[in-house]
Amino acid sequence: MCNNCNLNIDAERTDEFGQKLLQIVNHSGLSLMISLGHRSRLFDTMSEMEHATSGEIAEQTGLNERYVREWLGAMVTGGIIEYDPVLKTYFLPPEHAALLTRAAGSNNFATTMQWFSVLGTVEDKILNCFQEGGGVPYSEFARFHEVMAEESYTSVVCGLFEHILPLVPGLEDKLKAGIDVLDIGCGSGLALIEMAAAFPASRFTGYDISEESIGRAKQSAAERGVSNVTFQVQDVSQINVHDAFDLITAFDVIHDQAKPDKVLSEVNAALRPGGTFLMQDIAASS
Repeated sequence: MCNNCNLNIDAERTDEFGQKLLQIVNHSGLSLMISLGHRSRLFDTMSEMEHATSGEIAEQTGLNERYVREWLGAMVTGGIIEYDPVLKTYFLPPEHAALLTRAAGSNNFATTMQWFSVLGTVEDKILNCFQEGGGVPYSEFARFHEVMAEESYTSVVCGLFEHILPLVPGLEDKLKAGIDVLDIGCGSGLALIEMAAAFPASRFTGYDISEESIGRAKQSAAERGVSNVTFQVQDVSQINVHDAFDLITAFDVIHDQAKPDKVLSEVNAALRPGGTFLMQDIAASS
């Protein structure tokens, strides 16, 4: 006997929910296509083109025309790209390009679309966690650090000098004069490298638990030619230094910590008297 069966099902409500699920399926597929458009730079290229055929777009991007044509079909169906059936040309409206290209900076939604495929690579491991508990380390996520670095660039670096640093009165003058700066959870070090290049009199240190990210950061710093920044593999819940830094930054980091209270306590201890803790994070609570 089925105890949960209900013969008085509201057919209209079921139909509405079915339409919602269908929309989720369609949008899920569309998000993957947008990610491909970002990674292949198709959006970037089309934003600089007028109405063009699939062959012209493929030639401009150096991609396979047959695959470009299929991708364009998905974009037209999803309302992302416009199509002229008479001329058989495609066009990315500037209003859409303003939210889908690298030139859009922090407004580029296409960067975020990459996370769905990244998360898909660990579905089996997450299912196993439902059964056995535990967690999934960052090292199991394909392209995690690559995508995180790109997202950090758009959400932090693009607004670092114009919006973020000016939040603290007098901070830029101190950085110009020379202070000690620590960035916790520095990832690939993009923000820290930009600050090190802009303020050569200051000394910058980056901590991150990921060896891969620290490796990327060291390589990027060497390529940029900045000598006033160092990177170290370090658990930021165990900084274990006192009165060592004038400024500590945490960009999109604290919400990811297993023990955020411990991390913040370590930050407080590591700051010199009168020092500044500058945190950028998600405006949410739990």
